Amino acid sequence: MKIVRVTLAIIVIALSAYQLITENFELMPYSMLFFGATMLVTGLVELQKDRKRFWGYMSIVVSLFLFFVSIQGFLIN
Repeated sequence: MKIVRVTLAIIVIALSAYQLITENFELMPYSMLFFGATMLVTGLVELQKDRKRFWGYMSIVVSLFLFFVSIQGFLIN
């Protein structure tokens, strides 16, 4: 899970840096989708650790919101 989380975080950082440098925000739904996946993996890891249940559930809720926003971004563009 750690490798997946780090890989997704690197993808999000690379997409965000590209968007900031070029000022081309057409890739925003993709970065939101990958950030939602990152938050989902983070929430699942927190729930598996069974230490901070609130933050695990909160990460999953935020990831669902990010998935919703990214799907809207795909449909609008």
